[in-house]
Amino acid sequence: MSASDGPGPAIEKIEGRVRQFYDYINRGIPDGPDDGTLAPWAVIASLPFAPEIVLPSIRYFDETFPEMTSKYGFKCSFNPTFSTTSSGKWISKGYYGLDQGPIVLMIENYRSGFLWQLMRRCPYIIDGLRRAGFTGGWLSD
Repeated sequence: MSASDGPGPAIEKIEGRVRQFYDYINRGIPDGPDDGTLAPWAVIASLPFAPEIVLPSIRYFDETFPEMTSKYGFKCSFNPTFSTTSSGKWISKGYYGLDQGPIVLMIENYRSGFLWQLMRRCPYIIDGLRRAGFTGGWLSD
């Protein structure tokens, strides 16, 4: 679930079905909306949890949508189903630091776990999680 740019507002007929496309909006499951827009940063931020899915996804992004990356990293979103562009796909023009931050943090957590180790030693985070009702796992240590 993530808020991101999108190719809309627009309506397009795809394979006989009328589809609504949105601009910047919160996209997610199960309550949508889902217009086919994807946020690569959200995929990459899942790296420590599912590297067997994320690493091939990053490769796919690089090979299939090379214009989605530059020296600044990944653009904030893309929609491979929106075909009114000349290339048959829509890619956001924006790079947002808010999106790049989780990428950097989670790559480091995948590599070394360093940030999670710091978090587990922070009394404010521990107290906040416990007050929010979280238990078990490393909070039990």
